[in-house]
Amino acid sequence: MIAAVREFANRFLGRGDATITVPSFDGALKPNQKLESAETLLTCESPEDLATDGSNLFIADGPRLMSLSGGTATQVRSFERPISALCALPDGSLAVALGGREVRLYASPSTEQPSVTFVDLAFNAINALALADDSTLIATDGSATCGVDDWAHDLLELNRSGRVYRLDPANKTVARLTQGLGYAFGACAHGNAMLVSESWRHRLVLVTPGASPRVVLAHLPVYPSRLTKASGGGYWLTAFTARTQLVEFVLREPGYRRRMMAEIEPAYWVAPRLRSGMSFKEPMQGAHIKTMGVIKPWAPPRSYGLVIRLDADGQPLYSLHSRVDGVNHGIVAAIEMGDDLVLIAKGPGRVLRLPLAGLAEEFRP
Repeated sequence: MIAAVREFANRFLGRGDATITVPSFDGALKPNQKLESAETLLTCESPEDLATDGSNLFIADGPRLMSLSGGTATQVRSFERPISALCALPDGSLAVALGGREVRLYASPSTEQPSVTFVDLAFNAINALALADDSTLIATDGSATCGVDDWAHDLLELNRSGRVYRLDPANKTVARLTQGLGYAFGACAHGNAMLVSESWRHRLVLVTPGASPRVVLAHLPVYPSRLTKASGGGYWLTAFTARTQLVEFVLREPGYRRRMMAEIEPAYWVAPRLRSGMSFKEPMQGAHIKTMGVIKPWAPPRSYGLVIRLDADGQPLYSLHSRVDGVNHGIVAAIEMGDDLVLIAKGPGRVLRLPLAGLAEEFRP
């Protein structure tokens, strides 16, 4: 009863979960255009995730598994369904999630038959894989009802059905670690626990077996996604797009959302996108976006590019941006490869490379 009264008061007063304010890009998240200076290594049709064994870079491009070595891209193999996540293991094996519904473990990227296949009736949107400290795999499953490509639908339905699973290759078992997350999208080992991105709640949580998730980083102005470890300690956190007050407002108007989703093509919903500015039918047009045909860099972003460098405690140190007037939007993966940071900008379909040397000094507060 008290919770219901509090929720009604919050909606009436526009506070708590009912607020439509969005935190500003400030401090460690101060905007720049560093991602626009990144070198394009490869252009793909549907790049999704990255993995490395230390010498080769593996790229998930739709159903194709690509390898990039010495500046040359080759197709390693092709699957019957699109690859939704990748993870390279220390012994040279490769874990591959297909269509969000199953995870296969191959002794090597080119091995014909998988050594282990994880299939669970509950799997629906496996979107990230990570290696835990005990050599098991952690899989994030974004939604129990919407597929890996239907994340905008999941957001607009206000779903909170994300799960985190532990996959044990030795015992060939699947265990659910937690559920009820607002779109779980990315994980990384953190001691005996896992840091997990909770996109729709704009935060990172620490998932420990047998305990409730603990908030590590909250109130982000973006929708966080995949995580990888950084050299020297800490993590790289990608954000596939930024939040806006318009989307926050629409999320709190159920009648409008239902009509919009029923009557308008999904490409033109008032929802975050991985790429924008391609059609006059898109929402958020006009002088608040452009002046005399020029996009304002400070305009409300429908799509955006961002990766955040976190310290060992999961707190932001600095960030790399592609602002509204940039191109490298929809950053869904980032991984260190030698002296470089390699990223996927899914909006334009690019695999990017950015030298690591000098980044920390360049963005030192």
